[in-house]
Amino acid sequence: MRGPNFQLTLLRRSSQTISRIAAIVSLLGISSMALGQDQNLAAPSDAILARKTMMDSLSEKMDTIEAMIASGKIELDAAHENADTISVFLMAFPHLFPTATNQWKPNVDKDPVTDTFASPELWTKFADFYRQASAASKSAYTASRATNETELKAAIAQLRTGCNSCHAAE
Repeated sequence: MRGPNFQLTLLRRSSQTISRIAAIVSLLGISSMALGQDQNLAAPSDAILARKTMMDSLSEKMDTIEAMIASGKIELDAAHENADTISVFLMAFPHLFPTATNQWKPNVDKDPVTDTFASPELWTKFADFYRQASAASKSAYTASRATNETELKAAIAQLRTGCNSCHAAE
């Protein structure tokens, strides 16, 4: 029988996930006042900045988990928390690629802060991109629920493969 500690852990994880989703919503600049405004006024640069910020945070979480694995000093609770955040981010990530953000042009110097580096194929093969993000989210979710180091390592290896295959398509 699962006791109060298990229920407290579930409650804590649920509130952390809700907090992460709230942070994503805040990152996107959605407030109660903005909901009543014309959303067509949002600049593509805002979505590009939001997805770059999200990817930086996601990469940081992944680096933390992979550093634990490489060092052999795995803290399952910390790995679970980071993997859970990655999973949530990857569920939201494809939604940060509206068509208006496809601003790729060949042979142009790009500003690494404001310009997109996403390949134009992302938009022509959006269903594939969405499927890859969903699969990666599931791998991260599996890692967040790993009951031991072996399960965690396998799920993170699968997640890394998914990340690499998506970025190789750029």
